[in-house]
Amino acid sequence: MSSNPQYLSGNEIRNIFLDFFAQRKHQILPSASLVPEDPTVLLTIAGMLPFKPIFLGQRTSEFKRATTSQKCIRTNDIENVGRTKRHHTFFEMLGNFSFGDYFKEQAIAWGWEISTQVFGFSPQNLVVSVFEDDDEAFGIWRDQIGVPIARIKRLGEDDNFWVSGPTGPCGPCSEIYYDFHPERGDENIDLEDDSRFIEFYNLVFMQYNRDASGSLTPLQNKNIDTGMGLERMAQILQKVPNNYETDLIFPIIQTAAQIAGVDYHSSDEKTKVSLKVIGDHVRSVVHMIADEIRASNVGRGYVLRRLIRRVVRHGRLIGISGEFTTQVAETAIALSESAYPNVRQREAAIKAELEREESNFLRTLDRGEKLLEEIIQEVKQQRNTQISGESAFSLYDTYGFPLELTQEIAEENHLTVDEAGFDAEMQKQVERAKAAHETIDLTVQGSLDKLAENIQATEFLGYTQPAATAKVEAILVEGVSQEEAEAGTQVQIVLDKTPFYAESGGQIGDRGYISGDGILVRVEDMKKESDFFIHFGRIERGTLRVGDRVTAQIDPACRRRAQANHTATHLLQAALKKIVDDGISQAGSLVSFDRLRFDFNCPRALTAEEVQQVEEQVNTWIAEAHAAKVEVLPLAEAKARGAVAMFGEKYGEEVRVIDFPSVSMELCGGTHVTNTAEIGVFKIISEAGVASGVRRIEAVSGPAILDYLNLRDKVVKDLSDRFKVKPEELPDRITSLQTELRTSQKELETLKVQLAIAKSDSLLQTAQTVGDYKIIVAQLEDVDPESLKTAAERLLQKIGNGAVVLGSVPEPGKVSIVAAFSQEVNKKGLQAGKFVGAIAKICGGGGGGRPNLAQAGGRDPSKLPEALEQAESELKSALG
Repeated sequence: MSSNPQYLSGNEIRNIFLDFFAQRKHQILPSASLVPEDPTVLLTIAGMLPFKPIFLGQRTSEFKRATTSQKCIRTNDIENVGRTKRHHTFFEMLGNFSFGDYFKEQAIAWGWEISTQVFGFSPQNLVVSVFEDDDEAFGIWRDQIGVPIARIKRLGEDDNFWVSGPTGPCGPCSEIYYDFHPERGDENIDLEDDSRFIEFYNLVFMQYNRDASGSLTPLQNKNIDTGMGLERMAQILQKVPNNYETDLIFPIIQTAAQIAGVDYHSSDEKTKVSLKVIGDHVRSVVHMIADEIRASNVGRGYVLRRLIRRVVRHGRLIGISGEFTTQVAETAIALSESAYPNVRQREAAIKAELEREESNFLRTLDRGEKLLEEIIQEVKQQRNTQISGESAFSLYDTYGFPLELTQEIAEENHLTVDEAGFDAEMQKQVERAKAAHETIDLTVQGSLDKLAENIQATEFLGYTQPAATAKVEAILVEGVSQEEAEAGTQVQIVLDKTPFYAESGGQIGDRGYISGDGILVRVEDMKKESDFFIHFGRIERGTLRVGDRVTAQIDPACRRRAQANHTATHLLQAALKKIVDDGISQAGSLVSFDRLRFDFNCPRALTAEEVQQVEEQVNTWIAEAHAAKVEVLPLAEAKARGAVAMFGEKYGEEVRVIDFPSVSMELCGGTHVTNTAEIGVFKIISEAGVASGVRRIEAVSGPAILDYLNLRDKVVKDLSDRFKVKPEELPDRITSLQTELRTSQKELETLKVQLAIAKSDSLLQTAQTVGDYKIIVAQLEDVDPESLKTAAERLLQKIGNGAVVLGSVPEPGKVSIVAAFSQEVNKKGLQAGKFVGAIAKICGGGGGGRPNLAQAGGRDPSKLPEALEQAESELKSALG
């Protein structure tokens, strides 16, 4: 290794770091997926996250030392991306970890060695920080490393004390900063000055456990967790002004700039920001899709969709009108494939997802532009010069329409946008989203974590035993540990062993009972937290105490229903692959006692014929009585045999395989029938789209079929009785009634128009002469908007040169106003659209239309007389 490297590529920096620690007995581990095992975190947001169970003591590491380059996604500062030098949604965290092995002295020594001797940083360019009370770390930096006291800064808890959550492992930090301007001296060093300093290496000394009272207790095994930002190191070593101009991102920016026909370096700041956003976000979406995340409206799928849409939006802002995301994605794939081969392996899926999402969003943007045109017309009609912040935010939030684009189009129309109002609406959304803010919380449930030191993981017996004798290990009431609980109490119970299946893999938890000496607990739900099975229920009888010996018994009828529906989902997926498309993959499922729901990736709706064929195929397999073969195999062997994995699911080294030979083989931890014949029959209820590229089938099977048929039979009998016809005659009877209803509705509309005309004809006598014009302003009672329009047009035709304004209250809480102007009135400068829109504001509404004919609405009928009086006054003033 060079002691003073002139230039290092991002790939070289990554490899040098990993090799350095590999030579120091660290096991190089591959980056974990962006879909974390931890159910409390949406995406992998830190390099240490994959090691959370080890730090918590829930899992023992086979290595004492490890080193990784972990890909991460964070979106909590998404609005800063492209605007600052170093904010990203996707980044790589280089880390070295010690699990109860070396600690502060060695971690600090290696951190300094790799920074100065390997990456060649001059000690004059480095400043370190320590936690204000960490005299030990301060002494190591000063006495063993030789850092001058003036360049060791003590910082408070907010900056230099790492916590995993309200409780759990925690400890002080020490950070290494690069100083771009050491010539400014050591006095008044301000590490917040990011024009001078950049933090590139963070050393976390995990040495305490914090309890609920805030007390710190030294950990028996102290751990080291470090993080070196790859993008930041590349900026320093490649001597570029920001992270975006490193070789990790800039080629993506150049591709986008080439498509847009612009030059990055000579572009204005707005264009540079958009190019940086594209460069950053494309890295994110490529790796997210490579890790099998699909765009949707919920969870991590929503994060993906939002990032893709921001790429498209910023493409529009720099002048890209067509589809372009797959081109920039190709550059991102080429940059990443040496370190992350799965991006090239998943290239087709990445590009297909981008094409679909980009195409759909471009249509959405078109709708947004049309809505903006309407808003602009309304603003102009109301003689205003500013688009409200609420309207601009609605465009942004509903249609993904960027504020910058709204401002640009508004400026072309000589309007402005209320930025303060927009910011206020944005802040409201931020407040609503605070509850979903991404954090690293190493404690799934505080009470259980405290109990974990004293109780063993729950032994699950439910695959083979419907009942088991067990010991009560813990009782929680409203999340708080209790020694006992009495009848009538809602409780959460942990047993040392259980036959109850806990909600997982789409299958809901078992129901049943826990009983003992004078004790009866109805179990209403089952969850799993870490390695503990939680029985949610209500004590029906007796007092339950920790240590009691009890019998746990599942409800066999509920279990049979869940088993039938779960196996049916496996058969359904196999049938979809066989009949519709072999590339179909599961995107989610729900297995309950009364029905099943199966989501799958498919870009189009199934035809009625395909749905029928799928249903028939599943029933054929049921009738053929295929026996289940259940095995526990090494993951690699299971995949080699062709076992299908569930979307988004994480698997260990060994997996449970449910095999119905020649029909279906899947990795699954759920409960299943032993033979397909036990399902009995399968019926698809519906097939529909639930998100872009995702379809959903709802179905019933097994014992639940009888419930479904009984309900259908009850509905048919009820309809037959009401219509006085046989069940088989119902379709014809309903069709007949629909025809009669349509005929009656047409007749009613005709009568309404005739009535409105009859009422309006009497108004001819009230016509007033104003100069060379005649005007009629009046209110008609109980006339619908369409009939009111017909009446106004008819009156204008009869009076000739003039203006007609009619108002009505067609239903409670609604006002309708119509204005009809002759061409001569238009020549006087009166436009029906603008006129009626302004008048309707008096009634709390608005509207518009053509210069000669326009309609408006309102919400305050009590103001209609005032509005018509204003209309008459304005007409007389303008025409007199």
